[in-house]
Amino acid sequence: MKRVLALCAAACVSSTTVLAAQGDRGTGIRTSMVETYVEPHQLLIYPFAAYSWDHNYEYQPTMFGFGRDQDFRGHYRTTEAALFLAYGVTDWLALELEGSQITATFEKAPADTFGTPAQIRETGVADIAGQLRLRLGHERGRRPEFFASVEVLPPMHAGRVLIGDAQWNVKSEIGAVRAYRWGTMTFRTTIEYNRGDTHWDLGETSLEYLRQLSPAWRILLGIEGGEGGAPDDWVLVTAGRWRIARGLDFKFANGLGIFSKSNDWESQIGLLLTLR
Repeated sequence: MKRVLALCAAACVSSTTVLAAQGDRGTGIRTSMVETYVEPHQLLIYPFAAYSWDHNYEYQPTMFGFGRDQDFRGHYRTTEAALFLAYGVTDWLALELEGSQITATFEKAPADTFGTPAQIRETGVADIAGQLRLRLGHERGRRPEFFASVEVLPPMHAGRVLIGDAQWNVKSEIGAVRAYRWGTMTFRTTIEYNRGDTHWDLGETSLEYLRQLSPAWRILLGIEGGEGGAPDDWVLVTAGRWRIARGLDFKFANGLGIFSKSNDWESQIGLLLTLR
């Protein structure tokens, strides 16, 4: 998997043919939201609903204060009502803010006899994150466009296992995007600080294909995963956008897990409002 992604990333970065951009992504800065770009002095408002489900969620009873570090597979699902905001400050800088009201439900494995509660349900505001998005260089000829970001997540719900985090989290991202006659390719990876082993580690990595099919329709296909270097949590991603009216788009995205540690299904649906 790593070799395939490396070869695809190399194809995205270097090509012997100079290809003109086809307008798949416009002239905006890439945001953290899949298939979404923001232009200078443009405000994106995206309220959406999200759902995820995993029938073999890996956990240890010690996560909940019971038993020992033995792996089990339980059931896990979440529902979210979320809001995503992005503003293009300049041609090379954008700001983001995202948060959600989440409900997470966990059911333990039948073989778990270490005192773990049969079911745990947690609800609250979570995933409050702010990002600084940067365009490091425009696409020119054979050179792709390079982008980066820094994300900050404050501590929330320190006493809750499913939706809480007692410490600050900082993540960074680096990526490249390149237009071809047959579509636009993007390769990106994140870097996260591993507090347990006190070192920096690779986070989520993705390879994406974006195509503007018509003035009203745009689609994305991709694969993402590999957080912490794990080879068994990759997800196939499909996403799309339908232009309802000027400044108003219907957006959807789905993720289908292809390995045992991946979420079985992740979905997202919402309306994107674009203001200048």
